[in-house]
Amino acid sequence: MVPTLVAAAIAALLAAALLGPAFDRRSLGIVVFAALVPDLDAAVSLVVYGATNAAFHSFLLPVAAAGLLYWDTARRERSWLAERYGWRGIRIAWVALAAFVAAVALDLFSPEGVALFYPLHDRFYAVTGRLVYSTQNGLVQTYVTLGGENVLAVGSPGTTATHHVESWINPTPGTGFETGVERRFPLVERGWQAIVVIAAVAVLAIRWRSSDSVVEGGDVVDAGGVPDDGDVAEDGSSVAEVSR
Repeated sequence: MVPTLVAAAIAALLAAALLGPAFDRRSLGIVVFAALVPDLDAAVSLVVYGATNAAFHSFLLPVAAAGLLYWDTARRERSWLAERYGWRGIRIAWVALAAFVAAVALDLFSPEGVALFYPLHDRFYAVTGRLVYSTQNGLVQTYVTLGGENVLAVGSPGTTATHHVESWINPTPGTGFETGVERRFPLVERGWQAIVVIAAVAVLAIRWRSSDSVVEGGDVVDAGGVPDDGDVAEDGSSVAEVSR
């Protein structure tokens, strides 16, 4: 199970890269929170056996959310999200969804795996493999195998009844919040994870610094060229419609 801090760091990087003019502390918080949601299924495991990496790691959740977002913003004559939150709401919603998927993918590529189709199917899946270049064998990758029994290198450590993913909330099945049970909240467990966290902090600092250098006065007009709702152009005309 990849530490929650690492998922938050990757979400912060996605926010800095994809939010564009919608980037601010509030939108950053929404995107990072979306990446934390999958790990909240550890709390569900207190009442539902085997819910860790299952209840909120199900791929059915982002698929349903993406379908709803697409229907509301692209198919409806009047988008509820656009009318209520404008172009910012749409941008933030899609980036938050991307952060959620990234957090699930991190655990999918870990040995513990995730229950991708929970609750319809309670089996955990873990993607394993490698990608290397050898001077003797050339490019070698084992993630995708054509002509084999399995196209993707996907293994299964078990089902929700037989496979338990340890979490700091419920490290041992059935213990709940009993005293005397060791609870560990991992922050960074690998060198690459530390690099991701440090990179996220550095990128956010640069992003805010560059945003502050563009702002003069109070209204933000980001380098992306999209003004806030209600901003006024130099000739006095409203540019609110440009942001939609």
